[in-house]
Amino acid sequence: MGPTASGKTGLSLTLAEHLPVEIISVDSAQVYRGMDIGSAKPDAATLARVPHHLIDLLDPSEAYSAARFRDDALLLIAAIRERGNIPLLVGGTMLYYRALQYGLSDLPAADPALRTRIEARASADGWPALHAELTVKDPVTAARLHPNDQQRIQRALEIIELSGRSPTEFYAQAKTEGLAGKLIKIGLNPASREELHERIALRFHQMMREGFLEEVARLKARGDLNVELPSIRAVGYRQLWEHLEGRDSLENATERGIAATRQFAKRQITWLRSETAVQWLDPASDNLLNDALQLLK
Repeated sequence: MGPTASGKTGLSLTLAEHLPVEIISVDSAQVYRGMDIGSAKPDAATLARVPHHLIDLLDPSEAYSAARFRDDALLLIAAIRERGNIPLLVGGTMLYYRALQYGLSDLPAADPALRTRIEARASADGWPALHAELTVKDPVTAARLHPNDQQRIQRALEIIELSGRSPTEFYAQAKTEGLAGKLIKIGLNPASREELHERIALRFHQMMREGFLEEVARLKARGDLNVELPSIRAVGYRQLWEHLEGRDSLENATERGIAATRQFAKRQITWLRSETAVQWLDPASDNLLNDALQLLK
């Protein structure tokens, strides 16, 4: 577990050289086909060398959920154990981890009329204003969301209005269906925020050199995708999409993409702080591999 650009993939692949692991991706962007560079998806050679699951599962026009992830992951964990291997979950989509560990509450169903009213308010006042409202009603959920995260802000306010209870209350009362077997949580977090920010900027520029903009252009050229889809709202994709629409320069879009990634990492760390029994390791440590192997032994 860990924020973006903290070295999760690198450590998991090194562990695969020492242990009989199969990797289950815990990443809401890597599930999509054609979203390779911007999601930091392992390359084809790596995928061929080390068994990976829940990668390239869907077309970007489709939606994936925490509930579906939980169902998929539980089946995979059982199958991997039956093969005598170790399920190694790797990624930074913290809601997926929570759903897997604790289950999901029976949240109220969507209400189209209420959603229309919320969208009308957002059109008039802006999503940051609705995020500020959510901060008053459910500060824990608001702290995890970007002020422009339209889908999740809308859903949180919808839950509150329909039930009179906050999403945080629902999650706290979720059925606990703990994973069978020993569970070890390894958390990667650079020693300083400055170091993490530097890693994020370096990786984003590297992705641009590898063709991130061209990848977004191919997705946009399809004609059936838009910035409101969960796939295209992924960090970095939205900013480059807006550049391709002529709404921003490439330089500004790149800087905005880096800034959005930093904010995303901040929200991931907020989630991580609420996790229990995490074994924290410094990804810059010379003893990283030995420390991780010692924890597993």
